[in-house]
Amino acid sequence: EARLWQAFRSGLRERGWIEGQNILIEFRAAEGNTARLPELAAELVRLKVDLIVARASIFVQPAKEVTSSIPIVFLTHADPVGTGHVASLARPGGNITGLAVLMTDLAPKGLELLISAVPVATRIAVLWSPDTPSHTPALKAVKEAGRTLRVHLQPVGVRTAAELEGAFAAMARARAQAVLVLIGPIFFAERQRVAELAIKHRLPTMSTLKEVTEAGGLMTYGPNQEDLYRRGAIYVDKILKGAKPAALPVEQATKFELVINLKTAKALGLTIPPSLLQRADEIIQ
Repeated sequence: EARLWQAFRSGLRERGWIEGQNILIEFRAAEGNTARLPELAAELVRLKVDLIVARASIFVQPAKEVTSSIPIVFLTHADPVGTGHVASLARPGGNITGLAVLMTDLAPKGLELLISAVPVATRIAVLWSPDTPSHTPALKAVKEAGRTLRVHLQPVGVRTAAELEGAFAAMARARAQAVLVLIGPIFFAERQRVAELAIKHRLPTMSTLKEVTEAGGLMTYGPNQEDLYRRGAIYVDKILKGAKPAALPVEQATKFELVINLKTAKALGLTIPPSLLQRADEIIQ
């Protein structure tokens, strides 16, 4: 995560905002414990900050509940309209705006690429969390894609890290041949554990965040996070100079990357098709 916030700071510097000189950044982190988010959001409001940056979808709601006046900028929102955080992408209409990574588009593409990596797979588990709002529409989109691709999907819902081991055991019992991971706070915080369990049960994984593949997952197809964080600084700059969030359209990710971990492929006894390797933006050896 440090490199992402470095990209955000770089974006601010490019627009003349130097931390410690003309801007002060108050960081608050839930450390994977989402129950702390309301408390952290309330603390920022008490500090009378000029603007709140909320990294992803799940961080926006607690901030929204404690302020309707302080501008909120999100950096990687998976479903800003569906969650009611903005009225529309073109005209957000409230105190919230930012950058979107629509999971309903991304997850089906991930499924398609996972099948390209494991062509024999006809039974694919989908690891998701009922507590992550964007996962419900994303799961629906994945099911539609599954019907088109003629694969059987096995959704496995997880609410806490303690449920992960049982979830992967259930996938193995159901004879799943691969796993599509819908990224949320739990799976991001527990990415090392997810990767370890997937290898233990010999299940190739596809997710949307590069960090999961760096932790040992097989593949990632998702937005270039550094680009989104750098672009997020543009929203901060505009708002601090007087622009209203209500009139700043939500922009979508434009740079995507395919990352493949060949070390994990070897551990799984899997040979990645050369055509897919040629499409990869990064290969982890």
